[in-house]
Amino acid sequence: MLDRRDSRGEPLAHEEVVDVLNDLLENTRDGGYGFLACAEEVESPAAKQLFASRAEGCRQAEAELLQMIAAYGGKPADGGTAAGALHRGWVHVKGSLGANSELSILESCERGEDTAIARYRKALKQNLPPDVRSLVERQAAGAQRNHDQIRDLRNAARAAKN
Repeated sequence: MLDRRDSRGEPLAHEEVVDVLNDLLENTRDGGYGFLACAEEVESPAAKQLFASRAEGCRQAEAELLQMIAAYGGKPADGGTAAGALHRGWVHVKGSLGANSELSILESCERGEDTAIARYRKALKQNLPPDVRSLVERQAAGAQRNHDQIRDLRNAARAAKN
């Protein structure tokens, strides 16, 4: 892994910027795949709609990251992460075993968004060029909105269960 300087230091080289963007690209792909997996497992029309909408948001974020990676002369990463695939597999296993409830799916999805937010925060600690920083900040805000919407649905599912 390349040495990354924090926002107080020297600006990142183009290849380091591409590394940061590729990490977020994998993160975004994980999110899109994860939201689709969750949409398949929930019954509530509101949750299905939220997950489908968030998956579309991830596809848009992916397109923006691909464009920025190309602008910095980089090659896009392939696919998502192994951890993301494992998380999606777990959601489907719970569904196939009948162990899924909307609440457990929402809790799993919220954990996925916690991971996404952490990756955006890590990226924002870097001394990114202004155009990249603007994109990452906007996408980080979107990940936070995703998290908050899922948290609210999770809270409503917990209240309905009690």
